[in-house]
Amino acid sequence: MSETLLSSRNLAFELYEVLDAEALTRRERFTEHSRETFDAAITTARTIAEKYFAPHNRKNDENEPRYENGEAVLIPEVKPAVDAFLEAGFLNAARDFEAGGMQLPTLLSQACFAHFQAANAASTSYPFLTMGAANLIEKFGSEEQKRRFLQPMIEGRFFGTMALTEPHAGSSLSDIRTRAEPADDGSYRLRGNKIFISGGDHPLSENIVHLVLAKLPDAPPGVKGISLFIVPKFLVHDDASLGPRNDVLLAGLFHKMGWRGTTSTALNFGDNGHCVGYLVGKPHQGLSYMFQMMNEARIGVGMGAVMLGYAGYLYSLAYARERPQGRLPDSKHPDSAPVSIIQHADVKRMLLTQKAYVEGAFDLGLYAARLFDDTQTGETEEQRTLAHELLDLLTPVVKSWPSEFCLKANELAIQVLGGHGYTREYPVEQYYRDNRLNPIHEGTHGIQSLDLLGRKLAQNGGAGLKQLVRLIADTCQRAQEHASLSPLRQPLEQLVASLQAVTLELLMDMAQGKVTATLANSALYLKAFGHTVIGWRWLEQAIRAKEGLSKGKAADAGFYKGKLQAARYFLTWEIPACHHELALLQARDDVCVTMQDGWF
Repeated sequence: MSETLLSSRNLAFELYEVLDAEALTRRERFTEHSRETFDAAITTARTIAEKYFAPHNRKNDENEPRYENGEAVLIPEVKPAVDAFLEAGFLNAARDFEAGGMQLPTLLSQACFAHFQAANAASTSYPFLTMGAANLIEKFGSEEQKRRFLQPMIEGRFFGTMALTEPHAGSSLSDIRTRAEPADDGSYRLRGNKIFISGGDHPLSENIVHLVLAKLPDAPPGVKGISLFIVPKFLVHDDASLGPRNDVLLAGLFHKMGWRGTTSTALNFGDNGHCVGYLVGKPHQGLSYMFQMMNEARIGVGMGAVMLGYAGYLYSLAYARERPQGRLPDSKHPDSAPVSIIQHADVKRMLLTQKAYVEGAFDLGLYAARLFDDTQTGETEEQRTLAHELLDLLTPVVKSWPSEFCLKANELAIQVLGGHGYTREYPVEQYYRDNRLNPIHEGTHGIQSLDLLGRKLAQNGGAGLKQLVRLIADTCQRAQEHASLSPLRQPLEQLVASLQAVTLELLMDMAQGKVTATLANSALYLKAFGHTVIGWRWLEQAIRAKEGLSKGKAADAGFYKGKLQAARYFLTWEIPACHHELALLQARDDVCVTMQDGWF
């Protein structure tokens, strides 16, 4: 039976041959775990994803949520699926045993969650948002807020959202207009409108805890004047029981191109003047608090993009193996039998491109999860600091690269199926539509590229970048032990050298005040930088594949050779092309920034 969510062999390769998940069990926090407990959790996740989530993925798409009597109505299959997720403990997979969690490393909880993302992105989004909201309240909320809101979220009784975007401002959070007035009882009264709030209304939980960005009356202008508030759908009594409905109105639902099973809501706060909210942390510090949830969401969005690309790849691969059509160019005799389309070179090209994109991005997403574990449980403070610096640098890439290139993988999956791929009778068109959201939400490509080039590279004196360059150099040095990897290693080394030179020039330009001109082509930089990172991860996989082949396991030979072929494709077909982007950056090409409105 062909796998439809992700390759279990590839997951094992990543966890135990590339990222050394077993080494985590030697850390104090994870000593009660072993490879056996890790694999058991993964098996449970796969079972629930296949039994409860995958079967209604298409129905979710064909029957999007309805707006009825001021509430959002979902298809009935969503709640049993989400309940099964909760009952199995995956909402709290990384949380302490004492708090009812599994105390799994983030690497393993991410590996488990990937199955749900591949099975049904829309239904998975409800617990995904709740996990992020709960983590934020746990870190920045008061003890009273944790008792009243966090504990019911951990129990799965309350779900959560993040409410940032406003109709007039979009991604420009400095321009939000939602206001919060202090009340006599220490709470606040909010008034404003938010749009595109995923999971903003649904019948899956007793309550919904909105984390809302708003401005106080004395707020300074810009992002330094943003505060964060907990605004529940229903007010909560001191004993954690539900009180009356808060003044939060579901104004309507948006009808999306894809990801249709997740409610995308317009919410009105305080139409009647009685929207109660509770300040999280200090005034005017809300955006810095929200960035924790946003960064978690960005990494999650990247992995969601990977898994939609992965699902499309696996489907088109199975289809190509089973679909007979045409004959090879040197076998045109009309009496000869048609061959399966996987034997045609151009179909192999499309499948190989998908494999290179999705398995490269999958490795990066899991590597980011491993880095997060190191930020929390690294043996020394220096190790934790280094992991934090590198993860911070890579977050824009983890979000944006899969969102762009795993979407391209979905496009190729449609092409492999030909005319069938363009019909709703096959799932690959839905994977494409669902994945098309990921380059947009949680910060567009443009926003991520500005974050990378304009902020992350120079942060802490460029500590994250210096570390990345050292790690890539170490991988290249280890690759020298395998002569057959030289044609793969050398293009990466050449790209890294060129990228370093261009990066230094661009940072010098910004230091001299040429900010707008330097950032004008930041999207080109993000593409070249992201390809460099993925090229590094593919070279690392190639080394592990060579080591696996040397152990002589005949059953795994095809798997390892496939890894080497995909690494060869990416490092010799994709990496050299990045020199074009670098040349444009080095020339400070101004064709985009100098274009005028009237010339269009």
